[in-house]
Amino acid sequence: MARITPELSFYGLVLRALDEIGAPYVILGAFAARIYGSTRNTHDIDMIVAIEEKHIQALVRKFPLPRYYADPEMMRNSMRMNIIFNLIDSNEGDKVDLIPIGMNAHNRSAMQRRLRLPYEDLNGERLQAWVARADDVIIGKLLAWNESPSLRHEQDIGQMLVNFYLDPKGLGRYYDEAYADRQIRTISASAWALWQKLKRAAHTEVDKLKKK
Repeated sequence: MARITPELSFYGLVLRALDEIGAPYVILGAFAARIYGSTRNTHDIDMIVAIEEKHIQALVRKFPLPRYYADPEMMRNSMRMNIIFNLIDSNEGDKVDLIPIGMNAHNRSAMQRRLRLPYEDLNGERLQAWVARADDVIIGKLLAWNESPSLRHEQDIGQMLVNFYLDPKGLGRYYDEAYADRQIRTISASAWALWQKLKRAAHTEVDKLKKK
């Protein structure tokens, strides 16, 4: 189970607030990968949101001045222009970036297929959040890799796959490889080749672990 670090505790407050006001969101990226078994520490949460005017007003009430910065006009402009906006805890210097869902096909699919999964907050409290399905997390990482290749995406995906193959009835039950194959094939030839390489490496690692 992913554990939120001290630097990320403000994220827990924001997640809870989004749940309480009924604002649709889904977590993607490295933090979602940790929930599915990646061991890489991260201070980043990719949070996709689909908020309306009623949610904007509710967020402003949840995070009032002077401690918090939650500018309603910035939120409206961000949703209209499909650009990131943020909430800030001025006491702690923490910031949460929220990404409007916009017309991004992958983000919209991840929102539709999201799952309610547990995570552990800094104080040890067991909470729940809306998280993208495992295959959508992988697809998102390969989309990011396709734009800017990074070893961290490969490592996250590799660790996730090992966990899924080792325990198909555990974390693996949230993973649909056939769906991932179909979507990843459309990204690019290089992303597809990397995907095949990562699957082979994960199967090899699982075989080694089972022989121990």
